[in-house]
Amino acid sequence: MNQPTPLLRSLSLLEISFYGIGTIVGAGIYVLLGAVASESGMMAPLAFLLAAVVVCFSAASYAELSRRFPHSAGESVYIMESLGSRHLGALVGYALVLGAIISAATITRGFTGYMSVFSDLPNWSMMTLLIIALTAIALWGVKQSVTIAILTTVLEIGGLLLIIIISGDDIKQQEIDWSSFAPTFSIVELTAITSGAFLAFFAFIGFEDMVHMAEEVKNPQVNLPLGIAIAVTVTTLLYAAIAIVALQTLPIEDLASSSAPMVLLIERNSDLPLQLIGAIGVIAMVNGVLLQIIMVSRVLYGMAKQQLAPILLSSVCTATSTPIPATLLAGSLVLAFALWLPVTTLAKATSSLILVVFTLVNLSLLSLRYRERQRGPLQMGTPAAGALLCIGFLVMQIWS
Repeated sequence: MNQPTPLLRSLSLLEISFYGIGTIVGAGIYVLLGAVASESGMMAPLAFLLAAVVVCFSAASYAELSRRFPHSAGESVYIMESLGSRHLGALVGYALVLGAIISAATITRGFTGYMSVFSDLPNWSMMTLLIIALTAIALWGVKQSVTIAILTTVLEIGGLLLIIIISGDDIKQQEIDWSSFAPTFSIVELTAITSGAFLAFFAFIGFEDMVHMAEEVKNPQVNLPLGIAIAVTVTTLLYAAIAIVALQTLPIEDLASSSAPMVLLIERNSDLPLQLIGAIGVIAMVNGVLLQIIMVSRVLYGMAKQQLAPILLSSVCTATSTPIPATLLAGSLVLAFALWLPVTTLAKATSSLILVVFTLVNLSLLSLRYRERQRGPLQMGTPAAGALLCIGFLVMQIWS
């Protein structure tokens, strides 16, 4: 009996780290900064840092579980191995697929709004051409598609660094008043920071996609946990730096009321054409859709290998070492959702879905450590804190 073709282990630590940074940065910071400033004011950098601390607990659980179980199905395997429920594992896997498809479809619709500046094509044709092109790239090979994702990620980071650099002259002329970022720990201020951190939390979502590349990463037991740590650290520093620059060079009222804060920073602090940051925004969206298509295909492939999805989806092309049926299904679903389904309402549920999954992943590690008698305060405390923080954020979202 012929052995099934495996995925190709071709991704280095640098490549999986950039993959993670690309999934995190996405379009979030290009929109969320104004909303976080609206809630937290001058405490916005602290709100991003607090959100990063909250994320770190769940990221630590993901890093540990990815080391133990380096499989493409990710969360589904973690839950099956720790909580012993195939049904719950399958449910979580399909929930992740649905959430990623909704996210990619939403970004695809947003892409047409930016592209209308450069093209007169009807929206449906732009969306169709985009998804066909990105699905073809994903089919081409993981090395090639991740290389393209890395290049677009570098451009995204370049856009953020460009904003920091062009704002540097203004900051040099007025020395940074670091005391303005120091909290007084009043109830009002702490509430503002917490409220901003709740919004900022969603700018960090994406690191969890990295575990679905486990079967294509070299030495995943080492490189995957380390890559998660690098991706979260780099994005945290970027977000905090951007928040400080924005608050030092723009009135809080202008920043808080802007739906495109990065464009506002370019407009106020330089003579560069606004189309430049608009183009970078388009690239960020293209990158976001590509990474989601890759992620969905790997979840479906991994679930099929675990007999949680149709076995056809575990088929891998010998020429490209990519899961052809799973990738075609992923691209087709994204296009169908973008063209025909009212994703707006469903998109609001995606963040809640992610929080539920994070909670279950933390509980999975908690259960494993309890069974293995690793019951010290640190071993049990980290995943327990991660689960409680995710539940707290979920409650805040439901009540907000």
